[in-house]
Amino acid sequence: MDKPTVKAKNTTPRRSHSMSHHVNKKVALKLHAKRHKHPGVWFGLGLMGVVGWSVALPTLLGIALGIWLDARISDSRVYTLIFLLAGLTLGCFIAWNWVSKEYAAMHNPIVTKKANTESKTKTSKESE
Repeated sequence: MDKPTVKAKNTTPRRSHSMSHHVNKKVALKLHAKRHKHPGVWFGLGLMGVVGWSVALPTLLGIALGIWLDARISDSRVYTLIFLLAGLTLGCFIAWNWVSKEYAAMHNPIVTKKANTESKTKTSKESE
C-alpha cells in the first residue's frame, strides 16, 4: 500500500509576482528608452569630463592649499600631502555621489516620472 504524499506549500505565486514585477520594470525601462532617445557619444564624453573634473579640481585645490601652508609654516611637505589626500578623498566622494544619482535616474524612470508629477501637482496646488 502506498502512503499518501504530503505536498509542500506552493511558493509559486510569490515568485511569479516578483517575476512579473521584474518583467514590468524591464518593459517600462524599454518604453522609456524608446521615448527618450539615447544622448550618444558626446553625452558619455561629457559625463567622463564631469567625473574627471569633480576629482581633479578638489585635488588640485588641496595641493595648492598645502603648498601655501608649507611655505608659510614649515619647509617640509607635510601639509601638501595631507591636503592632497583630503582633496582626492573629497573629489572621489563628489564623483561617486554624482554618478550614483545619475545611475538611479537612468534605472528608475518611473520613480523619477512620479516624483516630477507629484512636484508639479504640489506647485500647482500651492499657486492656487
